Amino acid sequence: MTVWFTGLSGAGKTTICKFVEKKLRIQGYRVEVLDGDAVRQNLCKGLGFSKEDREENIRRIGFVAHLLTRNNVIVLVSAISPYREIRQEVRQSIPSFVEVYVNASLEVCEQRDVKGLYKKARAGEIKHFTGIDDPYEIPLYPEVECQTNQEIVAESATKVLEKLQELGYVVALSR
Repeated sequence: MTVWFTGLSGAGKTTICKFVEKKLRIQGYRVEVLDGDAVRQNLCKGLGFSKEDREENIRRIGFVAHLLTRNNVIVLVSAISPYREIRQEVRQSIPSFVEVYVNASLEVCEQRDVKGLYKKARAGEIKHFTGIDDPYEIPLYPEVECQTNQEIVAESATKVLEKLQELGYVVALSR
């Protein structure tokens, strides 16, 4: 299956993803993580941040996720993926797909801004930055919503793991 973590930069996607990855590996599952930053530096190097380039970035991530999922690997994708339509396109290409909306307000994400990206975007140094001068389209029907301004990482990750168990993708996980 593919678990697709989407949300603003700084919402907590990668943090939750790593927690889920660790829990699944401990249980013996084959897991691969496709992190948006790592993918951009390798598979999608050279793509910019126009709407078209962002969509192509997500298509490429989706293609790799599909290949891995087809080969019985649990794929955890952590990518902003701001546009609903392209997320839906990827969902349709992967039969076992779980969307996780990592929800944190723009204000909270800006306060967390560990990479200093929001500050640069506000200063005009980064154009087409999601949440500032480019939209983020909230998922309409995610399987899981994590509210990282109200939950600790373990609570958010547990919601994801419980949903995977409920859907029959994983067996009961030990604590």
